[in-house]
Amino acid sequence: MSENQFFVDSDRLGETALAKKHRLENDPSSRTDHMKYMPGMEQISSDIRDKVLREMDSYEYGQYTEADVKRALAHETCSVEDFKALLSPAAAPYLEEMAARAKLETSRHFGNTVYLFTPLYIANYCENYCVYCGFNCYNDIKRKKLNMQEIEKEMKVIADSGIEEILMLTGESRSKSDVRYIGEACRLAARYFRNVGLEIYPVNSDEYRYLHMCGADYVTVFQETYDSDKYETLHLLGHKRIYPYRFDAQERAILGGMRGVGFSALLGLADFRKDALASALHVYYLQRKYPHAEYSLSCPRLRPIINNDKINPQDVHEKELCQVLCAYRIFLPYVGITVSSREQKHFRDGIVKIAATKISAGVSTGIGDHESKYEGKEDADAGDEQFEISDGRSFDEMYRDMSEEGLQPVLNDYVYV
Repeated sequence: MSENQFFVDSDRLGETALAKKHRLENDPSSRTDHMKYMPGMEQISSDIRDKVLREMDSYEYGQYTEADVKRALAHETCSVEDFKALLSPAAAPYLEEMAARAKLETSRHFGNTVYLFTPLYIANYCENYCVYCGFNCYNDIKRKKLNMQEIEKEMKVIADSGIEEILMLTGESRSKSDVRYIGEACRLAARYFRNVGLEIYPVNSDEYRYLHMCGADYVTVFQETYDSDKYETLHLLGHKRIYPYRFDAQERAILGGMRGVGFSALLGLADFRKDALASALHVYYLQRKYPHAEYSLSCPRLRPIINNDKINPQDVHEKELCQVLCAYRIFLPYVGITVSSREQKHFRDGIVKIAATKISAGVSTGIGDHESKYEGKEDADAGDEQFEISDGRSFDEMYRDMSEEGLQPVLNDYVYV
């Protein structure tokens, strides 16, 4: 039994990790209420969740017709109803027209720029049991948490490659990667990078304020799926199980002073059209409530993980993913759209010419292995990866490829005074 497995089961003496895992999977009554806040979780007064879920639950995409799609494309401004039509199966034959409209909106608001960044995973300990994730507490992987010296070494390797924006990630474990630890990492990152993002477990607004003071600029949180019933069957243990606390994370981050917030569902966990609708509406309503903040959307699809036999993804093919991204751009023309290394080179090279504005380069989802991966130095002590990537291009390769495609790679466009 791994250290992390022992930790999550220490609350139930006499029950083995394997027995508890089996009980959680097969006895829904043994799980905590996924809609009930745990002690210490901040509850904010907000109507955003009700608005998003009302629209998602009532979305019957099979009722939309080609006429609805044509009407949506003809409108200068895309309404919520137009967006629903563009996400529907009826829009599939109009993908070329959608791509042309999306490309126009992208060039109008972003020019031919594409922003480059890289993720840095600093720990993979996790206290959640999410059945689709390689970091989940019952997955027998090599766990590692970088100390500050190791983090700085990784940051120097990344910064020396030319990257100026970093996204730091941890597994979701407050005991192993507490807010102070993440804050120290932010202070280090601020020395090496112009923009510092976080993708960590959701925290309270005062903790987001602390992390922002330490140097964090923006926060990304994946809701994974907005379908509450499906969410309950996928998140069986841990703080991540609490659906409303996760949903409100971006709003708490804005209240805590973060400059920007990112959103996404993990497409393929549930009905991807409804999840895409909810993700965009989450941005849409918050943007109207907090117009000063910066907003971005990601569009990850499920990827293979180590020791995975508990999830059967609902396939989202590249054409469907392209439809979602074009609909995002038409509906939210000012919002950044990120396409990660989960997607293959040919798809990423194509979509940045149409709808996406940001891509990762020099990616590793392991812990402490940037030097070994991109400088050819062995590191047997590195922690296991969260998932397999599809596009392993280095920063130099990505910069060159984007330039040759007629795009302008941007490393940073934010100057602190």
